[in-house]
Amino acid sequence: MIDTMDIDIKTIENSKIEQVDFENIQFGKVYSDHMFVSKYRNGAWGGNKILPYGNLAVSPATPAIHYGQSIFEGMKAYRSQEGELLLFRPFENFKRMNISAERMCMPHISEEVFMEGLNELIKLDQEWVPNGESTSLYIRPFLFSADEYIGIRPSENFDFMIITCPVGKYYSKPVRVKIETKYARAIEGGTGYAKAGGNYGGSLYPAKLAQQKGYDQLIWTDGKEHKYIEEAGTMNVFFVIDNVLVTAPTGDTILKGITRDSVLILARDWGVKVEERKLAVEELVQALKEGRVQEAFGAGTAATIAHIATIGCDGVDYDLPEKPVDALSNKILSELDAIRTGKKEDKYDWVYKVK
Repeated sequence: MIDTMDIDIKTIENSKIEQVDFENIQFGKVYSDHMFVSKYRNGAWGGNKILPYGNLAVSPATPAIHYGQSIFEGMKAYRSQEGELLLFRPFENFKRMNISAERMCMPHISEEVFMEGLNELIKLDQEWVPNGESTSLYIRPFLFSADEYIGIRPSENFDFMIITCPVGKYYSKPVRVKIETKYARAIEGGTGYAKAGGNYGGSLYPAKLAQQKGYDQLIWTDGKEHKYIEEAGTMNVFFVIDNVLVTAPTGDTILKGITRDSVLILARDWGVKVEERKLAVEELVQALKEGRVQEAFGAGTAATIAHIATIGCDGVDYDLPEKPVDALSNKILSELDAIRTGKKEDKYDWVYKVK
């Protein structure tokens, strides 16, 4: 851990935690008492503060509103049986955020600002980290332009913030997904690999159309031909076809998911045959028709491992078999949960203990 930086901490007068029903936590509805703020001005980060969670005062001219110059990350904190506060692979989130910042013409965040701000915020709001089954503290670091200027140019001033919220499961049951072959999420040369806000804003309308037809999420295909499977709306997507774990390779159009990477590491360590390759929609549909798709699941920070029950394509729904207890997706979910909560040895050095 690097040397501690100065953080001005102002605590809330009356905590809201007593108002929270931790037995019934809805995802993204309730926020913890405090937030971390750091400002990039005159080419340097400074003004580091932890404040009571509250609304922001921003210029109506900020390019974050007009031109979408904003990025974010998604992380989680867990409580071990011994009461330790554990973060899962936070340095990977830090690295990926700076990859997004580079693509969106934003300044790199220093490791000191990211990790010290994160550590101190979680430590201050540690009572907000739930310990129930399938619960965690969701962490949202984000960076946005803070200029007061309407003009198409990179901003010069930026605000970096971290907010947190206790959460339960993102999906309460296996999901129904639809393969999207009309609208595009990303194209080669675009921002699909970055966690840029605009990527998600543009996906809302086609997702809404799918939800009106009874689906929970979309599986996006390549934006050029709609020929190949890419990723789902909130997660990377995996298929077990003829005992082989198949997922799309990351690149310009697919987010390099941290949970995705963890899944691949575990599967390979267990001797599972893994293929990171282009999977054609036609190939997947044929395998579904022939009953060769044994499992399909999504992997992401919010969703963790989300089992897929049904895949829709061109108006036809293909139901997948129910997952046996020893299914690969169940095994991966159990292993990740055990590592993230300190119940199992962390031989991969994935877990960071809040100081």
